[in-house]
Amino acid sequence: MIMLNKKLRRHYRIQNGVFVILLLLLIIILGFVAVQYRFQWDISQNGRNSLSETSIEILQKLQAPILVTAYATEQHAQLGDIRKIITDFVALYQRVKPDLSLTFVDPVEQPVLTQQADVKVNGELVIKYNQRTEHLTTINEQAFSNALMRLARAEDKLIVTLSGHGERRLEGDANYDLGDFGKYLSTNGFSNQTTNLTIEQDIPRNASLLLIASPQTDLLPGEVDKLLNYIDQGGNLLWLVDQESLRGLLPLTEKLHLTLTPGVVIDPQAGQLKAPITFSMGAIYGRHAITNNFNYITVFPYARQITINENEDWSSVALVEVAQQGWIETGDLNGSITFDQATDVLGPVTIAVALTRNIRDREQRIVVVGSGHFLANTYLGNGSNLDFGVNLVNWLTDDEELMVIQPRATIDSSLILSESELTWIAMGFLVLLPTFFLACGFFIWWRRRRITK
Repeated sequence: MIMLNKKLRRHYRIQNGVFVILLLLLIIILGFVAVQYRFQWDISQNGRNSLSETSIEILQKLQAPILVTAYATEQHAQLGDIRKIITDFVALYQRVKPDLSLTFVDPVEQPVLTQQADVKVNGELVIKYNQRTEHLTTINEQAFSNALMRLARAEDKLIVTLSGHGERRLEGDANYDLGDFGKYLSTNGFSNQTTNLTIEQDIPRNASLLLIASPQTDLLPGEVDKLLNYIDQGGNLLWLVDQESLRGLLPLTEKLHLTLTPGVVIDPQAGQLKAPITFSMGAIYGRHAITNNFNYITVFPYARQITINENEDWSSVALVEVAQQGWIETGDLNGSITFDQATDVLGPVTIAVALTRNIRDREQRIVVVGSGHFLANTYLGNGSNLDFGVNLVNWLTDDEELMVIQPRATIDSSLILSESELTWIAMGFLVLLPTFFLACGFFIWWRRRRITK
């Protein structure tokens, strides 16, 4: 019996020794991995402690180094240690792009440098990339990533908007206008200029894009001729067409070999989602650079059908197809809306098309959308309308490499727990876990004691 006990004790000593050695090896391996590799998990509601995929894509498109200079004092009156806040924020970008550097300048100690940099606010960031500069007074991912998108453009792009016929305005604040969309474009490297073809001789030659946004009165024949000449010269065009008449632009549809069917698209799927059935839900997209990896819902109120006519002049792609179980309503929308086999046309319905052709050693790009409402201030926030609109403009201005989903805004900034939740957490860590470990230790001691007896 004594010999047996000695053998058991020797066995447990060897077992414990092997366990200690393995534990030490595990600690060494984990230490080596911690030094060589970096892992992190972000469990915040909106991933606020890490960058979104969009921001990462933007950084990957910027090949040259990025220089960030923060003009900040050691302490901020309201924010406290503002330099630490900036350092922690910029570190999120440095993990993805190591050649993004951050330097600090104290505006109190170095007022001349601060004045030369045209810095107005304590904590202002000056971002430099390829000889271009952006100033930021708001520190969050959306603002910073948008600034990087602007820097990624070699130069500002000019969007010329047709005016003089009650069109939707890119700088307008009315529900009908496109002001919110225009503000976003202006913060991302696009400038806007209106042109009235009853006054101007021609559309500016430096225009990257002409926007025709739902005219409310007919264009004069001379204006239409200038538009057709712009197309003949290879100009890019974004044409938003509502359910009203073409306002004298029938020759433009003939130039583009398109047919715009009268009537409004009815989408029963919208009714199932508690939206008006006159709102078409975009979820099926054609294969195109604009819609590449775009798996989001878009909403097109009061859309109309666009049909591509066979021709040899243009290469055409149907961008958005809606109303799989719907139809084109040609009757009165104020009454009972039901399908009339005699007059209405069954879906699916194409409501947006992209056209291209090679002219003058370059690719001419045109997009026609059968709903000007989808970019209007009233409806821009529906679905991913903003993202789709930005993709349209980026592609039309030859900036398709910048077609990414827009950076998100931060949702959560703190974790708030109730008293009962805090009590349960305290009980778990201070009572339950220690009790569990003690019970396990006692059970192991008791079991070994029984074996050795």
